[in-house]
Amino acid sequence: MTLRLLSRYALALLFVLAGSWHFVHPATYLAIMPPMLPAPLALVYASGIFEIMGGLGLLPTRTRRLAGWGLLALLIAVFPANVYMALIHERLHIPVWVAWGRLPLQLPLLWWVWRVSGAGGYGGKRA
Repeated sequence: MTLRLLSRYALALLFVLAGSWHFVHPATYLAIMPPMLPAPLALVYASGIFEIMGGLGLLPTRTRRLAGWGLLALLIAVFPANVYMALIHERLHIPVWVAWGRLPLQLPLLWWVWRVSGAGGYGGKRA
């Protein structure tokens, strides 16, 4: 098994597990939902569904690029919730270094999705 294939499976598993957690423990995500957004529970479930679909979509060659673009859009769409979590970290009993430290980790995650999915025209056709 190549490193590229292992990387794709690891990323797919990460998104499927993270998306599943939206249904197992939605309160975690409701707590970081910016208050100005409508229907917070529906948004939590929708983002979970899209994480699972995106993760699974990374596996077949024919859906990989579309899944990559979808996951990139999803990561950008949920970034305000991550910022809101950092702003209210004390109320959530999250250490400041965790709350603010995870924000820059979005960049390598975006890069990983980009590389694994071939969204930029590279990597999507290989096993």
